[in-house]
Amino acid sequence: MRPEVLNPLFASVTSLPGVGPRFGKLIEHLAGPCAVDLLWHLPNGIIDRSFTPKVREAPAGAIATLKVIVDAHLRPHSPRAPYRVRCRDQTGFLHLVYFHVTGDYLEKLLPVGSVRIVSGRVEHFNNEIQITHPDHIVDPEAAESLKPIEPVYGLTAGLPQRLVQKAVAAALARLPRLPEWLDRDLVRQRGWQAWADALAAAHAPESEHDLAPESPPRQRLAYDELLAGQLAIALVRAHTRRLAGRAIKAEGKLREKVMAALPFALTNSQRQALAEIGGDMASPLRMLRLLQGDVGSGKTVVALLAMLDAVEAGGQAALMAPTEILARQHFATLSKLGAPAGVTFALLTGREKGGARKSLLERLANGEIGIVVGTHALFQEDVAFKDLTLAVIDEQHRFGVEQRIALSGKGRGVDILVMTATPIPRTLLLTAYGDLDTSRLTEKPAGRKPVATRTLPATRLGEVIEAVRRALAQGAKIYWICPLVEESENVDLAAAEDRAVELKSLFGERVGLVHGRMKGTDKDRTMEAFASGDVDLLVATTVIEVGVDVADATVMVIEHAERFGLAQLHQLRGRIGRGDRPSACLLVYAVPLGETAKARLTLLRETEDGFRIAEEDLRLRGGGEVLGTRQSGLPELRLADLVAHAELLAVARDDARLVLSRDPELETPRGQALRLLLYLFQRELAVRYVRSG
Repeated sequence: MRPEVLNPLFASVTSLPGVGPRFGKLIEHLAGPCAVDLLWHLPNGIIDRSFTPKVREAPAGAIATLKVIVDAHLRPHSPRAPYRVRCRDQTGFLHLVYFHVTGDYLEKLLPVGSVRIVSGRVEHFNNEIQITHPDHIVDPEAAESLKPIEPVYGLTAGLPQRLVQKAVAAALARLPRLPEWLDRDLVRQRGWQAWADALAAAHAPESEHDLAPESPPRQRLAYDELLAGQLAIALVRAHTRRLAGRAIKAEGKLREKVMAALPFALTNSQRQALAEIGGDMASPLRMLRLLQGDVGSGKTVVALLAMLDAVEAGGQAALMAPTEILARQHFATLSKLGAPAGVTFALLTGREKGGARKSLLERLANGEIGIVVGTHALFQEDVAFKDLTLAVIDEQHRFGVEQRIALSGKGRGVDILVMTATPIPRTLLLTAYGDLDTSRLTEKPAGRKPVATRTLPATRLGEVIEAVRRALAQGAKIYWICPLVEESENVDLAAAEDRAVELKSLFGERVGLVHGRMKGTDKDRTMEAFASGDVDLLVATTVIEVGVDVADATVMVIEHAERFGLAQLHQLRGRIGRGDRPSACLLVYAVPLGETAKARLTLLRETEDGFRIAEEDLRLRGGGEVLGTRQSGLPELRLADLVAHAELLAVARDDARLVLSRDPELETPRGQALRLLLYLFQRELAVRYVRSG
């Protein structure tokens, strides 16, 4: 249960004054559903209202604050014309311009003869000085309510800046006084304020410097967020380590049968990873290991050999994938490679229904099935194993810690191996996977040829189509990636559906289309036709980014490559060059190309090293957007920037470990305060793992 003192912060944003259901939805889209989410939505700019010239001296384009007398109301002759209020000072006239005015509110706000302070952006129009829809109009007696420096917040369409400012102020007014959860020496050494004071200061910047991640209030808040994350990870890890594990010992006979039949030799890093996994499985502690490997580095084979050890020791293994396409592909690959071991493989997705599903579940429960591959369907209550000993989770970033724990609950002392083909920078590894030991596959299997990567402006699209025509004539399989499914009025990007129609007019039925909005059966049918049938040119959105394996695919065209993140482009490119034939990736970009996009595409041309690409992606884009966190489910940091605050992350990690070594149950006064911090950053799961909590 969340402590009562925090409840006002977790009330809906619609409980804040002036925020009704319509604006509430927009704020939820912008920042989140609760008042506390607005507190984490820090200003990204300032407006300086300290410039107070006379009317005649107010330059066009400047934000000015002017003291004037209301002279007259000039009502429009037609509804389309603007409503004008003429004001003056001793140097000249100022017109306040309003559109779509109804009622008499302007006459009440600006009575003729009254003195008013007006602030807004000055315009010079037809030899007149004017302000259209002023930002502020106040009585001189209320002048102190007009702040000389005003925070500016990022907005979403339809949400006024003034409303967000007022809502944030109302959320700040709810701040409770909470005990200090940081180490007092650290606070003193860094010159940080108390949490509530730092938050208030971050929302009241007085200069551009105050908006920088290095400003003390923002550093303090970033550290709070990083510490909450590191503490949560450490608690989950401690909880998992406390759970009884079991030693899985196998002689490796099944593994040897499969390795003898493999058409390739294992790389050194595959052998190293297998040794680390084998050591974990043989230990009485639970295994919690992340297997990081670039696209095509052979993670699936490592997982298969580990699962065979689990089966040989008398248990069962499960591999969970984030999508049905990927689950079906893993099932096809594993059952083919694992055939020499004589183990029974099965596939369980949401599509298995009725008698077939019932029979599969019975065979799983009685131990007849040794290895099952599936999607989220593996979590369902009626799915029971005779003895699940190893769970492998592919593309871990698509799943949360809770799902990992749910799958491990399907057995006794289940070892967990999670895999990702998304190269993760070391700093992000700490924030996302700090509870896991890590193995890295750093080599590609022998025989893999490098992918030739070229960049071309969209003006040369005709040449790209001709190159595709030549490749098709030579029997190539080709991916053509588009960023959108259908043409949007708002975004002028190539749409997959429109591009597929155009390419079909050139190449006929050899062109297929696959995107995320299609039904699973239709997607699978098209992918199957591309892998081994009549479709040779597959137009697709990023649905093919993860795991789709067509060894004959040797060409990839990516339209609007400048719109994709580095890691995402690297993932897409990894879908080709999986066989022994030369491959080419054409990155087509719109001109003009920005500096960051140019640096991104240049790096892709230079290297296929996913780990180098990931580190550069973090440097170029900053922590919030790295790896497309919003799409991938990696923790999205609201206050911390992994580039600017990398040093703070290391301090937070050490601090969290030290705290738990001294106070594992968080029972001391600081420990109790740290529980509040965990709730504040919605890490309730971690609090549950404090044994006395």
